[in-house]
Order: sequence, then structure tokens, then C-alpha cells
Amino acid sequence: MQALVSIIMGSTSDLPVMEAAAKFLNDMQVPFEINALSAHRTPEKVEEFAKGAYQRGIRVIIAAAGMAAHLPGVIAAMTSVPVIGVPVKASLEGLDSLFAIVQMPPGIPVATVGINAALNSAVLATEILAVSDPGLHQKLIKFKEDLKNKIVKANEELAQVKYDYKVG
Repeated sequence: MQALVSIIMGSTSDLPVMEAAAKFLNDMQVPFEINALSAHRTPEKVEEFAKGAYQRGIRVIIAAAGMAAHLPGVIAAMTSVPVIGVPVKASLEGLDSLFAIVQMPPGIPVATVGINAALNSAVLATEILAVSDPGLHQKLIKFKEDLKNKIVKANEELAQVKYDYKVG
């Protein structure tokens, strides 16, 4: 089995956030890898990873980082593989990370999800892969149908909650 998605974290302290991405990819049966690389502490390793990702079969990179959060942008600067940035709430409520990831210069895009939104990063990565994989596309359709059904059920349960002044 060869990894199609690479989850990269600036530090293993990001793992509690990124577990949601790993779990989703695992549930969707999308082969992935997880590594910790730092744009600031291991720049040579980041460069080696980014420049070799496509040749190794990686088709989407999910890069998580907090604070200065340069990792997603640095990777995007060195590869043509799509990069999805996950800003991690490490300081300043995660706004510093969000701004660092989302404000990329022209020609170096990083698709950016919400702060700590690792699940959405994995859903987006899967959607990118599913463009050329009908089986994976069907899994996503089922996933989204299950989301809809969950809300329908929750609303039905909410209708049963009683309050003296609740109408309906």
C-alpha cells in the first residue's frame, strides 16, 4: 500500500488535533502517512519531503502548524501537490496560525480550513482524490448522506424536548 495523502505536523503536539484527519482517512480507506517536520527546526527535511512528495505517490498534503505556521506555505512553495493548511490553536486563539497560512502570495496557494479543523482537511483531501476515483466518490456521497441523516434525527429528537413555553 502506498500513501496518497501525507499529514505533516510542525510538532507532535499537533497530533491531538490531527487525529481527526487520520481517523477520517482511515475510515475512508485512503492510504496516508503522518510525519512531524518543522519549517523552522528541520528546513532541510521539509525541502526533501516537499520536493519528493509527488514522485513518492503523494497526491494531497495536509500540513498543520501553529503560531508562525509557515509549514504549509513552505511546502506549497516547493511542490505542485495540493496543500491543505490546518491552522492549529497554539496561541492568540489560533488567529496567528490562520493568517500565516491563508495569506499566501500569488502562485503559491494553500487551501486553508478553519482553526483546528483537521476533519475538514481530510474531507477536502478525499474530495480531491475522489475526482478520479469513483469508489471513493461513492464513499463521500454516503458520508455526506450520513451527515444529513444525523441532523434530521437530531431535529426529530429536539422536537421531543418539552418546555412550558416552547411552541411546536
